[in-house]
Amino acid sequence: MEKKIFDITQLGLAAIDQAQTLDQLTEVRNQYLAKKSELMSIFGLLKDLSVEEKKSIGLRINEARDQLTRALDTKKEWLEKQALQAKFAEEQLDITLPGRALELKTAHPFFLIQEEISDIFVAMGYQIAEGPEVESDHYNFELLNIPKDHPARDMQDSLYMDDVTLLRTHTSPVQARVMEAAKGQPVQVICPGKVYRRDEDDATHSHQFGQIEGLVIGEGVNLGHLKDTLLVFAKKLFGEKREIRLRPSFFPFTEPSVEIDVSCFVCSGKGCSMCKQTGWIEILGGGMVHPRVLTMNGYNDKTMTGFAFGIGIERVAMLRYGIDDIRKFYQNNLRFLKQFQGR
Repeated sequence: MEKKIFDITQLGLAAIDQAQTLDQLTEVRNQYLAKKSELMSIFGLLKDLSVEEKKSIGLRINEARDQLTRALDTKKEWLEKQALQAKFAEEQLDITLPGRALELKTAHPFFLIQEEISDIFVAMGYQIAEGPEVESDHYNFELLNIPKDHPARDMQDSLYMDDVTLLRTHTSPVQARVMEAAKGQPVQVICPGKVYRRDEDDATHSHQFGQIEGLVIGEGVNLGHLKDTLLVFAKKLFGEKREIRLRPSFFPFTEPSVEIDVSCFVCSGKGCSMCKQTGWIEILGGGMVHPRVLTMNGYNDKTMTGFAFGIGIERVAMLRYGIDDIRKFYQNNLRFLKQFQGR
């Protein structure tokens, strides 16, 4: 039996020596050291031997197993080193080749303007509020003084999921949610995000565009506060020499409502093609929050007043960067986007 152990050991050592890959070495380990291998099966024969023979044969089996295990571990380490060296050789880089220059990221003009506008208002103490793009009729229209069948819905009654759910047509429902959560307390927020409307797709219109709306509610808030706020905004965005003017308008959720123009930053108000010879460029709309909107959203309209405004992100970006077609924002044209590289 000792000769059989010796012969198995020698065959095992030879097989280990001949193994050329880790997979082959695993097969050798299974063949000679697995529970059902020829060497390990000798343990089952010990029951028929005397006590002295059991000790002697058991010792020989353990010595053979240890010898094969050490040989397997040594060969495995060697094969792993060989495999690693082969991989290094295969993946070797030719350092004489010219390097590849890293390109600076391209910032999208939409997000450049969104971040710049947000930074301006955050510096004035505003908080940023966000809400769902799939919105209910209740928040998108009802709480903003736009009941069913109201004419103001004609341009916005657009992309519905079902009878009461639609893609939001402005970020004003975020303002409604903020007022609801505030429970009659003062608020000062801006609400940036994408909005969706049934509209023509041409150089100045898109079914999807971005807005940043602002809302301030407190005691004694008046139209003068709105004007001063937007004057600071215009100077920060378009230059310290800019002026603004307010023109009467109509929005169902503000009363009074105004359109806000900024003095042309190209001709400084003298008249040019940018401002259509008027000296002014319309940039946003706003007004005092309608008392009915305040009441519906949990405020006492006798003691609390507020103002709101809305800015079109793409419109400001088109003015800032001289972009002539809103569709360029959504065409993923790298030649267009690379113009804003490093900004």
